[in-house]
Amino acid sequence: MIDSSVFTIAAVVLTLAAVFGYLNHRWLRLPQSIGLVIIALLASLGVIVLDAFLPQAQFQSAMRSLLSKIDFQEALMKGMLSFLLFAGALHIDLGDLLLRKWAIASMATAGVLISTFLVGLSIYFTADALGVGIPLAYCLVFGALISPTDPVAVLGILKTIYVPKELEAMIAGESLFNDGVGVVVFTILAALAAGAGGGGEALTVSGVLGLFLSEAAGGAALGLASGWIAYRAIKTIDEHNLEVMITLALVMMTYTVAFAIHVSGLIAVVVAGLLIGNHGTRFAMSENTRDHVQKFWSLLDEVLNAALFLIIGFEVIALTFTGGTLWLMAATVPIVLASRFISVAAPISLLGLKRNYARGAIPALTWGGLRGGISVALALSLPEGPEKSPILAVTYGVVIFSIIVQGLTIKRVVKARVI
Repeated sequence: MIDSSVFTIAAVVLTLAAVFGYLNHRWLRLPQSIGLVIIALLASLGVIVLDAFLPQAQFQSAMRSLLSKIDFQEALMKGMLSFLLFAGALHIDLGDLLLRKWAIASMATAGVLISTFLVGLSIYFTADALGVGIPLAYCLVFGALISPTDPVAVLGILKTIYVPKELEAMIAGESLFNDGVGVVVFTILAALAAGAGGGGEALTVSGVLGLFLSEAAGGAALGLASGWIAYRAIKTIDEHNLEVMITLALVMMTYTVAFAIHVSGLIAVVVAGLLIGNHGTRFAMSENTRDHVQKFWSLLDEVLNAALFLIIGFEVIALTFTGGTLWLMAATVPIVLASRFISVAAPISLLGLKRNYARGAIPALTWGGLRGGISVALALSLPEGPEKSPILAVTYGVVIFSIIVQGLTIKRVVKARVI
């Protein structure tokens, strides 16, 4: 019997992250997030193979039991992600974002919507041809959960490669905001799918637009207000331990309030992080405090990143695959990449009439649009039904391809097309 206490589960996850991280640092020398996913994935496959040869040992059953104790969707979407997004936003130059605001805004909104419908419609016809029955409404839900790039994965890769400043700002800025927009679109489409299936109340067009605006704009307003309060408090003192505590409280309370008033907590913590990371560190903190704040959030970011990508690597054990699902998974990867290319090229090409962007921006943004834990968490949040299993398996396949293949080759793409 596996102890299911939160402390024990956290101890197991962090210990494995430390051990696998050590192995990666000593021998594989891959980017930390990619290395952890690969080692955890190999460990998972090893457990499956051992279980096939020694079924009486029930290794796979024990691993599934442990994973079932980890509510990945709850842990990520209602906990870890708030800290990871704030930590990422804390190090982004607001001036660089504002210079590319129209490109970032168009990709984070119109780009997500374009990709959602392109992926959803393509998957609907592909799944039907392969004999995997997924209703159109849920294919669009899949399009919404797989279209946003994952800021955790993207920012992690950007730390390991050289990207021109203008392009880096576009990639980082889009990844920070499009996940919030994507979650809102996912929420709306999931509600519509439930309504279409008779499981919920159908939404009107005005209701959809109102929900989108209230979630996105409300989240931005909340982040600005809470960030300003924290900024004013930090500005009146000079005590680094207390100021670090204020930033920690800022993230937790902002995210909690966002859920309570039904606005986007993801957008809220990003806006708050940008405010503290720019105006807060420049005008409200001493050099000593700034150093402590940045080191604290950098460490927390590394620890949570390690735990997140470790769990992603192990999740393969909990999935169920069929022949049709495997073929659909293989077909979905190029569909998602092609949709990503179109959703990036359309707004960038239109905006390019007024301004020239970095050379190779479209291929770099296409290949650098990594998917990660957010997509898996959203897939896990779907209600139980015949469509959930294939959606979860296909989502996992795209995420693994994205993190490992795209993550390991993005440096070559940037060198070949940008630098």
